Amino acid sequence: MRIPPFTRYRHLSQIVAVFILGVIVGSVVYNVIFHSSYNLLWLSNYDLEGQIKQYEEDIKTLKKYKNQQTVIREIKIRNEQQDPPLDPVVVKAIIVQLGEDLSGLRGRSVFEIDTDSKFVRKLLDQKIYKVRDKEYTVEIKTMLLMEGMLQIWVDIHTVQVRNP
Repeated sequence: MRIPPFTRYRHLSQIVAVFILGVIVGSVVYNVIFHSSYNLLWLSNYDLEGQIKQYEEDIKTLKKYKNQQTVIREIKIRNEQQDPPLDPVVVKAIIVQLGEDLSGLRGRSVFEIDTDSKFVRKLLDQKIYKVRDKEYTVEIKTMLLMEGMLQIWVDIHTVQVRNP
């Protein structure tokens, strides 16, 4: 039995190989585009869920304290930019946890903010927040109270692991 020479099919096998490589490269490019757009969608969804939660808390406290003008009704927490920047998902998760810790300030008198700010600074000094198996600390930079809204600017730092 004779085996036909392979040289007759070399051109056909090259065309098939190039086609298969094109399919593989095309699927990789499509997968990269799909995952990057899905990641952007997920980040925006996470951000919007945080905003919805914040707005629901604000609505609840605004209804509760609508007739009192001298209480803290809203708490807005902002992160100051740092170099290198942290992952936005981590920053949002820490801000949500920090908002839960500071929710006790809602409904407090604005005239007691001097004692409350000292209390909050001592409470949150060197407090460790754990997000995605990493530890972060929060440092309060500025607290501003205006028209029932407490705005807080914070710095978020990663905790350095010390080896004994």
